[in-house]
Amino acid sequence: MSGGGEEVSNKQIVFRDYVTGFPKEADMVHTTGTIRLKVEEGSKAMVVKNLYLSCDPYMRKRMAKPDGPSYIDSFTPGSPMNGFGVAKVLDSGHPDFKEGDLVWGRTGWEEYSLISAPETVFKITHTDMPLSYYVGLLGMPGLTAYAGFYEVCSPKKGEYVFISAASGAVGQLVGQFAKLMGCYVVGSAGSKQKIDLLKNKFGFDEAFNYKEEQDLNAALKRYFPEGIDIYFENVGGSMLDAVLLNMRLHGRIAVCGMISQYNLDKPEGIHNLFCLVTKRIRMEGFLVFDYYHMYPKFQQWVLPNIKEGKIVYIEDTIEGLANAPSALIRLFTGKNIGKQVVVVAHE
Repeated sequence: MSGGGEEVSNKQIVFRDYVTGFPKEADMVHTTGTIRLKVEEGSKAMVVKNLYLSCDPYMRKRMAKPDGPSYIDSFTPGSPMNGFGVAKVLDSGHPDFKEGDLVWGRTGWEEYSLISAPETVFKITHTDMPLSYYVGLLGMPGLTAYAGFYEVCSPKKGEYVFISAASGAVGQLVGQFAKLMGCYVVGSAGSKQKIDLLKNKFGFDEAFNYKEEQDLNAALKRYFPEGIDIYFENVGGSMLDAVLLNMRLHGRIAVCGMISQYNLDKPEGIHNLFCLVTKRIRMEGFLVFDYYHMYPKFQQWVLPNIKEGKIVYIEDTIEGLANAPSALIRLFTGKNIGKQVVVVAHE
């Protein structure tokens, strides 16, 4: 039985086809479909109006042709893209959600979405915060930084912490969390503006522009004469190789991402892995999905810190669904300053 409801036009960003090499705006097409704004009778689904969409580096992996098991599905050519977003519930058959609720989680790159599994989204209860924070600081990147730093890195006060891609959605938070713990924190990024932000806005002890360093090993020795206890890995490649040479005994490396490798047909090899043995280093990859159970604990901890001004967050906001493809590409050219957000509609 149909739930009825008017059928309205629905602007969408459709994935054109699998991508090799560097993604282009033309790989994503702006089209218009239709959608009913009511759920089917007896369905547990819900219909939402999308307000904010998140652009994240992992989405590049989803643009590639599947080549074996992965933690997340590739996009389907000819279908709308999807990712993390903030949305307002228009109609719900699920007992936990009602019309007017605000939620964050996986949604479509479109004006309106039918969410068939509402248990995969979180209800937003603290609406005194900017709603866009729920695709960043209070959403997936925030929980990634929290779980990756506190659970995977096992940090101790006074330790030496290095973060690559440090001004991005996750890196800027890891640095601030580490400073709150009393660690010495250095970050790398790719422009003078980002370096200034790391030192003056986020409170890093030091920061350097990796593009200006001929020798990454020498750069790390300059900032870490005693070596590195914790490396929060976001880039991979030559940076990881240099870090391995500079790790201290019993150091920890949390592997969150490797953005330097995502657009390469063949990933670069790492030469210094034997350092894991000689220095007894623990290197561990992690996925935020494994830590979703910690979200209430994270929220309870982070909200007071935001309100007291101990944690700040920088967003790079682009208006309009039609501009979502160019916003996503900015991640891979390093143009974004902070968390890349697309505004689809204002509440």
